[in-house]
Amino acid sequence: MTEATNVHNWAPIVTWSKAESERSGTPLLLMLHGYGADEADLFSLAQTLPEEFTVASLRGPERTGPGYSWFPLRSDVSYAVENVKSATAAVTAWLDTVRGQHSSVTLLGFSQGMCMATSLARHRPHDYAAVVGLSGFVVDAGTEGNGFFYDAELAADQLPVFWGRDQADPVIPAEAVEYTATWLRTHSKLTKILYTGIWHGINAQEMAHVKEFLSMTVLKG
Repeated sequence: MTEATNVHNWAPIVTWSKAESERSGTPLLLMLHGYGADEADLFSLAQTLPEEFTVASLRGPERTGPGYSWFPLRSDVSYAVENVKSATAAVTAWLDTVRGQHSSVTLLGFSQGMCMATSLARHRPHDYAAVVGLSGFVVDAGTEGNGFFYDAELAADQLPVFWGRDQADPVIPAEAVEYTATWLRTHSKLTKILYTGIWHGINAQEMAHVKEFLSMTVLKG
């Protein structure tokens, strides 16, 4: 089964922090897990975020090892920018079924989930209040993203983006980090913080910074 077929047949599985009766009018924060994980992986972080948010943690469409992914790794022969676009379109379609209940939508992605979060913002630049990227990257779409990613509009919007990482992260390739740093500086209102000793992970200090970032950017009004 191909990636495109999996996305086409995808039935989203979501874990919510609030009951449906408590979500109306609240800001939504969508969590996007990393490669080989699932919707439970990041969900415990919900308790560290401002209580005003309804948190939805979404499962990726592609079965991968012990968990799931959003698309194949760049090192995989089956990888293509089209995979990223297909996954982005599928998540956007699901978000369109719930966003009307909420005052805003914010994206939080870890590792490959950060690629998804930034891809969602590139696809529909005006739909999101902020993006949080943890130990992740932005996809280099080249000309293949034309007509799907609206980077110029995103740059004009200056969407607030938080990017936290450890310079000793052993997972994200150096060229992906370099591309991401350049892209975020020119396409977003960037808050970048480096951490020591978290490697390819997340710690309490980083989540405290994320909470402050969300309070100042999404909840300030």
